[in-house]
Amino acid sequence: MKTLKFKTNINCGGCVSKVTPFLNKQEGIESWEVDTDNPDKILTIKSAGASEEDVKTTLQKIGFKAESVSSN
Repeated sequence: MKTLKFKTNINCGGCVSKVTPFLNKQEGIESWEVDTDNPDKILTIKSAGASEEDVKTTLQKIGFKAESVSSN
């Protein structure tokens, strides 16, 4: 299982509920969460096959930006 991290503009509960159905049905995502308290609004995804590109594309389709953050 890989952990993917993204800087996003998902900045409130309303935004989280907007992306929820899309991330939940995204192929290859085991679980995910957004830290809206973090200034970078970090989206953490436990990936069971989804790539960074998959996630970015899904979020872009619904109007959100996601930028990969290298996990250290």
